[in-house]
Amino acid sequence: MIPARPRILVVLGHPRSDSLCGGLAEAYAAGARAAGAEVTVLRLGETDFDLASREPSLLRWHGPDQDPAREPEVEQMIDGVREADHLVFVFPQWWGTYPAVLKGYVDRVFLSRFAFAYRESSALWDKRLTGRTARVIMTMDSPAWWDTVKYRRAAVTSLTQAVLWYCGVKTVGVTRLPRVRFSSAEKRAAWLARVEEMGRRDARRRPRPRAGTELSTASRTTP
Repeated sequence: MIPARPRILVVLGHPRSDSLCGGLAEAYAAGARAAGAEVTVLRLGETDFDLASREPSLLRWHGPDQDPAREPEVEQMIDGVREADHLVFVFPQWWGTYPAVLKGYVDRVFLSRFAFAYRESSALWDKRLTGRTARVIMTMDSPAWWDTVKYRRAAVTSLTQAVLWYCGVKTVGVTRLPRVRFSSAEKRAAWLARVEEMGRRDARRRPRPRAGTELSTASRTTP
């Protein structure tokens, strides 16, 4: 049964929760909750998970269906994506892409065996997160044209296409907030209000039917 209101996971990809990105994540969550959504905010900078696994058996790549020995915290992050109808990623553009803490989250969570699966003897794959939607909110010091012309929108493209689309998640909106270093207090307040309204609108969107990704305990631990 599809819930009337979505379950939303907001992933803060800034290592500091007291940043502008942290404020944007909280504003979005407040707007979505006010409209009736069930919202979880994952502040990656406040977690202790390793950006890269320290388990020797996981340092050799056997494919996405390898038998992983993940930390409980990473398992909880996987469950958060599995249970969500809508994913929101809030992060700053650093060096043309996103911070290491968000890249580590992508590597540890989306490379786990629940998000996609290769087909035997085929170049095709199964998108196990089909039915979910996503929104991307990115801050940057550069102007939008520089991100487009010089960086070729690398941060947004890699996340929305190489990660989310690949796993079946449909991105419904991308917001780039430019020239943060030169922004006024009034401008930032306007951004916060704008993002809060995005949360309200997304909460009113009826969730789409999702592909089943719930794996039994046996299927999680058996190659």
